[in-house]
Amino acid sequence: MYEIIYMKADYEPWWAFEGWEEYIKEKFTFENEEDALIHLHKMLAEFREKFPKEKAKDDKYWAFWSIKEQCFCDSCDEDLQIYHGLIWNVI
Repeated sequence: MYEIIYMKADYEPWWAFEGWEEYIKEKFTFENEEDALIHLHKMLAEFREKFPKEKAKDDKYWAFWSIKEQCFCDSCDEDLQIYHGLIWNVI
């Protein structure tokens, strides 16, 4: 089985901090690797079109962002960047 996870948080997806699952926006599961890769590449293309910034890690994590999309953190008293993360997972 193959899984693609889309999460939106104030950190990149490879950090997987405790409770990271709360930031999952969508999850796609496939039995066939080819179908999963087609969907992954489609999502990557869409995110690259939408967001000007991108960083990848370990060929299984991608973070996309726009400088304009931030949120204010009351406890740290500063703006934090919002990241749109994709995770490729073989389950």
